[in-house]
Amino acid sequence: MTTRKKEAADQRKLELRASDILDPNNQIGVRLRSLYSAAQDEAIPDRFLDLLEKLDHAEMMASAKMAE
Repeated sequence: MTTRKKEAADQRKLELRASDILDPNNQIGVRLRSLYSAAQDEAIPDRFLDLLEKLDHAEMMASAKMAE
């Protein structure tokens, strides 16, 4: 996590009130934001990138055949 993101997250934590912490919907939101942030920081697997490249190639070949 970058320093700016961490500082922003720390600031948000400080802004939480006691009623917000006890609210189950708020807790779900906080956890979902945390999960989303962690997923954003993960690298894309090479296998998935290879599949995307194959799809792009197949689409280009199909477009070339349609143009002929």
